[in-house]
Amino acid sequence: MGLKTFKGGVHPKDGKDLSKAKPIKELLPEGELVFPLSQHIGAPASPIVAVGDKVLKGQKIAEAGGFVSSPVYSSVSGEVKAIEPRRVAVGDMVNSIIIESDGNFTEVEYDEADDVTKLSREEIIDRIKEAGIVGMGGAGFPTHVKLSPKEPDKIDYIIANCAECEPYLTSDYRRMVEEPEKLVEGMKIILQLFPNAKGVFGVEDNKPDCIEKLSALVSAEPRMEVCPLMTKYPQGGERQLIYAVTGRSINSRMLPADAGCIVDNVETMVAVYNAVKFGRPLINRIFTVTGDAVCEPRNFYISIGCSYRQLLDAAGGLVAPAQKMIAGGPMMGFALFSLDVPTTKTTSALLCMTKDEASLYETTACINCGRCVEACPENLVPSRLADYAEHKDMATFEKWYGLECVECGSCSFVCPARRPLAQSVKTMKKQVLAEKRKKA
Repeated sequence: MGLKTFKGGVHPKDGKDLSKAKPIKELLPEGELVFPLSQHIGAPASPIVAVGDKVLKGQKIAEAGGFVSSPVYSSVSGEVKAIEPRRVAVGDMVNSIIIESDGNFTEVEYDEADDVTKLSREEIIDRIKEAGIVGMGGAGFPTHVKLSPKEPDKIDYIIANCAECEPYLTSDYRRMVEEPEKLVEGMKIILQLFPNAKGVFGVEDNKPDCIEKLSALVSAEPRMEVCPLMTKYPQGGERQLIYAVTGRSINSRMLPADAGCIVDNVETMVAVYNAVKFGRPLINRIFTVTGDAVCEPRNFYISIGCSYRQLLDAAGGLVAPAQKMIAGGPMMGFALFSLDVPTTKTTSALLCMTKDEASLYETTACINCGRCVEACPENLVPSRLADYAEHKDMATFEKWYGLECVECGSCSFVCPARRPLAQSVKTMKKQVLAEKRKKA
């Protein structure tokens, strides 16, 4: 029986050898840390500290601004120096709390649960909500909302996204190699919320050691299993992962829960374990600094709020000038204009490259080869969608299912004409959705 996968996708250069063998190293930040109040989908958090206040590591500094929101905690002890807009990695100015670390990392006392299995559904959800946990794979959807579907009895699968299909990234890999027990414990806690569900760890087959470790840990767990997946990008995309594991399909008008599934990535599940068992808020995560321009690519256990520059310095700086610096991976990450921006709950990597491969080529006319169609995991026609986007034809763009694009970049990757297909479609998607919100 073949490995489970989906139709379409691509096989970009892996690049993981640069950092996959580097154990996780804790990095203690220095100086000023910046905590944006919008590190999640939904309403921004509201500050509950003032300039001049002394705070401890693990202390709440901002309350959730609504049900679809998430609180923010300080990852260091120190003094609140300012509450003001600061630039973040995507270029936006976001209201933020700035804390000067005192270097002591004096921590609050946490409310540890004696026996997690005796906690009620409401208690588990409340501990996850209070800890400020959001999806740490990029989207930042508040986890307590995701774990509160209207009909929990109809959830059949809890899927741990262990694919880490994005090239160069190795933070999830190191977590699974070094601390797979925490991931399994996080799955156990989530399964307590869904009595009819099975827990599945979806792992690409380029991580045989992770498959072996997780399989051994769940061998005596009747409600858990490991599902080896074909190594292919974007195998870790939510829709692609659900289809590969269950054979069920979802579209842009559906949530995974509509197909009886809930998907969380590795770091999110570990954060759930730390919150429910130990009462620890989300203030740390694993972060990869890599690329051929980096002196010592490696994986760090970071304090959220430290800058990208601190992380690059901790990796020895640049061994050669970087022509491109990317927050995240090369397929779905975005170019950084500065390293003096803060890490957040959803940031997982810094990639520094000596050459910008995309800039080496000039865009030419479409040759109608169909490669973008073959690569698209959503069975779309990206070349046509890009044409409609360039002509601002919203109606035809939507008629050709442009809103179903998952923005994975596979079409741009395979295009021999070097057309920025994914970028054009992504921009038009935003315009169409903005127009719909305006009419609503």
